[in-house]
Amino acid sequence: MHDDLLFDRPLVEKYDRPGPRYTSYPTAPQFHAAFAEDDYRNAAERSNRAETPKPLSVYVHIPFCKSLCYYCACNKIITHNTERAAEYLEWLKKEIRVQGALFEESRRMTQLHLGGGTPTYLSNAQLGELMAALDAAFHFAEPAQREFSLEVDPRTVTPEQIHELYALGFNRLSFGVQDFDRDVQEAVNRLQSEEQVMALVEAARDAGFQSVSVDLIYGLPLQTVASFDTTLSKIIALRPDRIAAYSYAHLPELFKSQRMIRPEDMPPPERKLELLELTIKRLTAAGYVYIGMDHFALPDDELALARENGTLQRNFQGYSTHADCDMVGLGITSIGKVGDSYSQNVKETAQYHHRLDQGQLPVFRGYRLSDDDRLRRDVINALMCHNRIDFAAIEAVHGIVFRDYFADALEQLQEMAEDGLLAIRENEIEVLPTGRLMMRNAAMAFDAYLASSSGRYSRTV
Repeated sequence: MHDDLLFDRPLVEKYDRPGPRYTSYPTAPQFHAAFAEDDYRNAAERSNRAETPKPLSVYVHIPFCKSLCYYCACNKIITHNTERAAEYLEWLKKEIRVQGALFEESRRMTQLHLGGGTPTYLSNAQLGELMAALDAAFHFAEPAQREFSLEVDPRTVTPEQIHELYALGFNRLSFGVQDFDRDVQEAVNRLQSEEQVMALVEAARDAGFQSVSVDLIYGLPLQTVASFDTTLSKIIALRPDRIAAYSYAHLPELFKSQRMIRPEDMPPPERKLELLELTIKRLTAAGYVYIGMDHFALPDDELALARENGTLQRNFQGYSTHADCDMVGLGITSIGKVGDSYSQNVKETAQYHHRLDQGQLPVFRGYRLSDDDRLRRDVINALMCHNRIDFAAIEAVHGIVFRDYFADALEQLQEMAEDGLLAIRENEIEVLPTGRLMMRNAAMAFDAYLASSSGRYSRTV
């Protein structure tokens, strides 16, 4: 697997441009306020009436943090007032009851993800309340069928609490590490020791968690190739099942917290590419498989196996091993995908409380897919998950002639083909090893909305 991803610096520089991450298609800039609560309820009803109703996946947004990480662009509330979280949990349980009533009891919840913010801002007792409410409303699948995960800030939990989280029903953990270098941590206001992380990873394994993931960020202030190489060595020694290495997007004009980072501490653009190249070389040499985008996994991990057997999925939480689910988003800002629609909740807690107090769902915008949207979504998912588009498979599902329907896209992709990033054959497109870092660029050729989109996107590499 080590030769399955090649880093070509000149080509990476050429194709490193802003573009969507394609956790959905169409992407979020196409969501609109004309999609209202009735549209969401109708989508849920249509999904219940499907010939084979899909299992349910639930995302819960916990927005609270006790301290501000300067790099963070997530929707969060910085507070030490834990009463705010207790109040939010009560409203969250109300939304859970309303949402759960929309779906047939026979449908089981196979996936759960808690994100933030800091999900472990809630106490384990509060998380227990949340899990009980979710089970009552959405009906957990049998333990062997569950993929229940949450994001953990290592500064907020003890090894004993990790065991308690497993007892609550979680079987996957993601630890936010970002960087072990003390100078980098101080520059972004996130101090945590490697001893903390090591103790928690050991506790997670002792408790029986099926998968332990670690998040890193490259391109942070004061990072050097040497310092990040040290962080990578420590992470590799921990041997997590999965590693996500995210590129830091520094946009202080959009995110107030990033203005706390001193401009003179930011690495030059060429440094980010050096850090990316280093990360790829170190992780693949250590036996990790490149899954796609920012994700690496050990060869026996479910993600790597799903990539090998063609069952890899992609959704708002990134890559997944489960078959396509209807996704229910709970809490402020959360996004769902139910049937042929996307929806997003309101962004402010006051709006969230008001909607629920009026007996309304907190949906404030969304989108219903057209036939063309569904076609393009399947094509983009094939690229992002399988590095290959089988023309005949797409034609059989959607009743088109691929080369005729996507003549413009095929023309756009010629330059990438000439650069050796992908192969356009008679009946397929295949992303080649040198092009795997640029799969988002290939997907952009099939995006019907990109040229007119007003969205701000991260860079593709």
